[in-house]
Amino acid sequence: MLAGAIVAMLAVAGCSSAPSGSGIKTIGNAAPKRLFVCHGYGCTYRTRLDLGASDGAKFKAILAAGKASPNAERAAISRAVQYFENRTYQVIGIRDLPKGAIGASRIKGQMDCIDESTNTNALLLYLANRGLLKHHTVAKKQSRGFFFDGRYPHWTAAIRDSKGELWVVDSWYAPMGGAPDIMPLSAWKPRGVMGSNEPAA
Repeated sequence: MLAGAIVAMLAVAGCSSAPSGSGIKTIGNAAPKRLFVCHGYGCTYRTRLDLGASDGAKFKAILAAGKASPNAERAAISRAVQYFENRTYQVIGIRDLPKGAIGASRIKGQMDCIDESTNTNALLLYLANRGLLKHHTVAKKQSRGFFFDGRYPHWTAAIRDSKGELWVVDSWYAPMGGAPDIMPLSAWKPRGVMGSNEPAA
């Protein structure tokens, strides 16, 4: 009963209680050109996105601009997410609004933090498996909040730098094609959901 109530509250809040799969299947170092983009909240819908040679060249050029340093690579990852989300719009045909609109569960094209983190994680794996990430590896998705601590649960994709520090790549706050929040996990963890994209105090 309590679990059902929590899931219902999360649906209203624009996020789900548990993450789904990565959206990309890999075999060794081989990364497919086909991704399945989650939307509709909780990965209710999955739309196929085929990435062609021009997409591969675009991602390569974007990440090449970030090879000088970890900071530069994180800026490049931000641009890669923006390009990816605009490609996503082309196949879904609906532009996702920033944050999760209340009551948008099962509406095609709208994304909660599960959809967003799953899609961003899929992109990061795609980039990593093509050898385009020089200063970071893809980490498991991260979460914060559990109602009982006064915060809604929230999920994000994450990367790990060469020093072992975890960084979040949280695309939920921006409109589709906007820049994701990229910040240390230690700064992201204590924040409340609605203010996460604000500068750290």
